[in-house]
Amino acid sequence: MNVSSKTSNDISFEDFRAQIIQDYEIAFLSRTCSLMGRKEVLTGKAKFGIFGDGKELPQLAMARAFEDGDFRSGYYRDQTFMMAIGKLSPQAFFHGLYATTDISKEPMSAGRQMGGHFGTYSLNEDGSWRDLTKQKNSSADISCTAGQMPRLLGLAQASKIYRELPDLDSSKFSVNGNEVAWGTIGNASTSEGMFWETINAAGVLQVPMVISIWDDEFGISVPARHHTTKEDISKILGGFQRKEDEPGFEILKVQGWDYTALMHAYDNASDIARQEHVPVVIHVTELTQPQGHSTSGSHERYKDGARLEWEREHDCNKRFKEWILASKIATQEELDQLEKDIKKRVREAKKEAWAAYLSEHLQAKKTVVQLIDNAAAASLNKNFIKKIKNDLIAVEEPGKKDIAVAARKALRYLIGESTQAKEALLEWTNDYLDASQSKFSSHLYSEQPNAATNISAVPPTYDANREMVDGRVILRDNFDQLFHKYPNTLVFGEDTGAIGDVNQGLEGMQQKYGALRVADTGIRETTIIGQGIGMALRGLRPIAEIQYLDYIFYALATLTDDLSSLLYRTYGKQKAPLIVRTRGHRLEGIWHSGSEMGGLIHVLRGMYILAPRNMTQAAGFYNTLLKSDEPALVIESLNGYRLKEPKPNNLGELCTPIGVVETLKTGKDITLLSYGSTLRIVQQAAKELLEVGIDAEVVDAQTLLPFDTAKDTVKSLKKTNRLLVVDEDVPGGCSAYLLHEVVEKQGGYQYLDSAPQTLSAKAHRPAYGTDGDYFSKPNVEDVFEKVYAMMHESNPREYPKLR
Repeated sequence: MNVSSKTSNDISFEDFRAQIIQDYEIAFLSRTCSLMGRKEVLTGKAKFGIFGDGKELPQLAMARAFEDGDFRSGYYRDQTFMMAIGKLSPQAFFHGLYATTDISKEPMSAGRQMGGHFGTYSLNEDGSWRDLTKQKNSSADISCTAGQMPRLLGLAQASKIYRELPDLDSSKFSVNGNEVAWGTIGNASTSEGMFWETINAAGVLQVPMVISIWDDEFGISVPARHHTTKEDISKILGGFQRKEDEPGFEILKVQGWDYTALMHAYDNASDIARQEHVPVVIHVTELTQPQGHSTSGSHERYKDGARLEWEREHDCNKRFKEWILASKIATQEELDQLEKDIKKRVREAKKEAWAAYLSEHLQAKKTVVQLIDNAAAASLNKNFIKKIKNDLIAVEEPGKKDIAVAARKALRYLIGESTQAKEALLEWTNDYLDASQSKFSSHLYSEQPNAATNISAVPPTYDANREMVDGRVILRDNFDQLFHKYPNTLVFGEDTGAIGDVNQGLEGMQQKYGALRVADTGIRETTIIGQGIGMALRGLRPIAEIQYLDYIFYALATLTDDLSSLLYRTYGKQKAPLIVRTRGHRLEGIWHSGSEMGGLIHVLRGMYILAPRNMTQAAGFYNTLLKSDEPALVIESLNGYRLKEPKPNNLGELCTPIGVVETLKTGKDITLLSYGSTLRIVQQAAKELLEVGIDAEVVDAQTLLPFDTAKDTVKSLKKTNRLLVVDEDVPGGCSAYLLHEVVEKQGGYQYLDSAPQTLSAKAHRPAYGTDGDYFSKPNVEDVFEKVYAMMHESNPREYPKLR
C-alpha cells in the first residue's frame, strides 16, 4: 500500500475521504500487527519485539510528504511509515519477528536483524545501483541509540552536492538535489552526543533534512525530566532556530494525535527543506507507547495510573477515529467492518508467515529423522541414536538449530563405523551446515567480481632518472589524478581543505577542485564519518579524513555499528563505499602516536584495514579502492610524509593489491612479519643482524583485513622455520591476530622449529619525546635482541647469550 503525496488542498472531497480512510486502514493495520506481534513473542515463536504502536499518525504524515528519491534514516518505531510507502507487508512484518532467513520472505535483512529494523534495496543482484530517484528509499536501521543520526547528515548533504555541482552525473541518484533526508528519533535519544553533533553540523552545512522527534515523554522507564533540560527538546533547540539574517533550523512543534495539524506540519517541512535546502526539526509531542518500550518489560511497572489513563485517552489511533466519526467521513459501522477485516487479514498473514517459516524446517526434520533412523539400524549404538531421533520428532516447531544439533550428536555415536547409512547422514549434515551457515554469514564483504580483493596489482613505474620527493608529494599528486579521474570523489575533514591537510597531502587541491569537493569540517569525527556514509549511500565516492588515528575512537560507534556492518545486515542490498583516511604510528606522544590496531581489526570486520608502509603504497591503495566499491580504513604512516621516496610516473594508475603481503628482504633464518612505520625499524634490524650471521626475511603485511589471502607468509616459514611478529600495538593486540592468522589459519605451526613469538609495544600509551618513543615501542635494538635470543635458544653454540 503506497500513499499518495497529495494534500487536501489538491483533491476533491471524495478523494480526500478516500485518503483519510486509507490512512486509518494503515494505522489500524500497523497497530494490529504490533498487538499480535507482542503475543507471538510472549508465546515463544519470536525472540523479541519492539513496535511502532502509538506513533502511527505522524508516520502517516511523514509518508505523505515523502517523495521518490528521498531517504529515511530512522529507528525501530517506524513500521507504520514503511507500510504506508508500500515497503512492509504484514507477512514480511511477521517474518521479521520469526527471523526467517529467506530474503524473499523477510526482505529487510533475511533474519539478521530484529524486527522493527527496516531498509530498502539500493542495489541490483549484480551489485550495480538501482535508480534511487524512482523509488522511496530507507537506509538500513541500527538499534544503537541515535546511531541513525550521523548517516542522516550525509544523506542530506548528497542533495546539496548534487545541486551545487550540476555537471556531476547524478542520473540514478538525484534530480537537481531536490531530495530530502528524513530522520526519526525518540525524544530520550536526543540526549545522545550523536544527535547534538548532527544537529550542529546540519545547521552549519544547511542541508535538506527533516528530523522527526517522537516524544512520548519516556526513555524506556526513565521520564523526560532525567533526559532533557526543561523537559522539552524543541525549547532547548530554540537557539538553532533560523532568522532572517541568521541561518539555522526551522523548528516546528505539533501534537502527535492531531491528524490535520500533522499533515500540514509535514507538508510545510517538506517544502522548506526541499526548496530552500534548510534543515527542519519537527517535535511531535503527546505521543503514547501503548505496549511499553518492548516485549522485555511492561510499562505498568513505571507509569502511574494517571499516566496510563492519559495515554489511553490520547492514543493517536483513538483520537483519529473519533475525528473521522465527528467529521462524518465514515460511520461507526463502516469503521467496525474495516477493523474486523484488517484483524482477519493480519491473522491470516501471521498464520501464512509462520507456516512458511516452518515448512523448510519441517522438511529438513523429516529428512534427517529418516537418515538418523537408517544410521541407527546399522549401528551398535542404535539405542542412543534412536533417542536423539525421538527427541527431534518431539519438537513440533523445529528451527535450524534443533535439526543441526540432532544430526551432529548422532554422528558422535557413529565414530569408527563405516556404513552407507552413516555416510549418507554425514554428507547431508555437512551440506546442511554449509548451506545454513551461509544464511547467517554471507555478505560481510562484497561477493561481486569488482570486490576490492579482485583488483589486480599495478606496480609503480619510474623514469630512468628517478625524482626523489617527500612522501606527501606522491599522495598529493595521486589525489590530483583521482579527483580529475573520478568527478564524484570528494574529501573532507578537519584542516583538509584550505591548508591541504595537516601534512599537506592535499596541498592546492581545494583551490583546484573547489570547496565542495575538498572541504574543511568542524571538529566532529562522528559526523565526518556520517557525512561519508550518507553520501556513499547515494552514489558519491567520499573520502572522510580523521586527522589522527587516535581520534577515530570518537567515531568508532558509527564505524562499527553502521558502516562496517551495512552490507552484511542488508544481505547485500545496500552499500556505502566510504574510504576513511587517517594517519598514525610513531609521532611521539600519548595522543598522536596511536597504533590501536588490535581493537580496530576486531570491531571493524566488514571494512578493509590497510596499513601502507610508505606513501606510494598508500596511493596505490586509494587507487585500488576507487576501482571497487567497498569501505576501507587507510592508515598512513605519520612520520613518512617528509621521508624521500622515488616518484612513480603512473600516479593515479598504480594499484596496491588488497590481501597480499610483500617480501621486502629474502632470508633463510627467521621470518619477520610487520607493517606500517615499524617496518623501517625491522628493516634496519635485519641489516644489523647480518653482521652476526643471521639472515632474516622481512615480510610486509600491508593489509590487516584481510590478511594474506594467498598464504604467502607460510611459504616463508617453510624456508626459515621461525617467526617473529613485530608490532607497535599493545601486547596481545594486532601481533596476536597476525600470529593466529599465520600459525593457526595458514597452518604455519607445522613448519616451525621453535615457538613463534611477538614483539609489541608496552602495555601503556607511548610516552612523549624521542626517549619516550624508544622505551614505549619496539626499537631496532629490541628487534635485534629478540631475534638473537630466538636463534640462541635453538643454537647456543653458534649464538652465545647476548645479555
